Amino acid sequence: MPKNKGKGGKNRKRGKNEADDEKRELVFKEDGQEYAQVMRMLGNGRCEATCIDGVKRLCHIRGKMHKKVWIAAGDIILVGLRDYQDDKADVILKYMPDEARLLKAYGELPENTRLNEGIAGGLDEEDDGPGDDYIEFEDEDIDKL
Repeated sequence: MPKNKGKGGKNRKRGKNEADDEKRELVFKEDGQEYAQVMRMLGNGRCEATCIDGVKRLCHIRGKMHKKVWIAAGDIILVGLRDYQDDKADVILKYMPDEARLLKAYGELPENTRLNEGIAGGLDEEDDGPGDDYIEFEDEDIDKL
């Protein structure tokens, strides 16, 4: 039998998601950094993102975030630009949806940026127009069928 030298198994690696409920301070971009919106995930810790300056860049998710912070298409991220490669960048931070809304309100993100609100975002508006949800038949119409 092998000797157990570790601190536990698979469940210890999973841990608990501590950063879920806690409010963090809003981080603004500095020089050498740019806001970006993820266009698509490429796998292998990389994604394609369109930066606010209009350049499409290949972004690498840094090791501290890899498998801990899940990034999806449409998320707003903060990327660090590279001096030697303009078409590549490194993901520094992922903004939560409420933080992205604050950035847009502060004028950091342009107005034409579409924030991905998830599935519930488009279902909030009720359509009070003519009811297309159901069709009412009268007795005469049923006889014709």
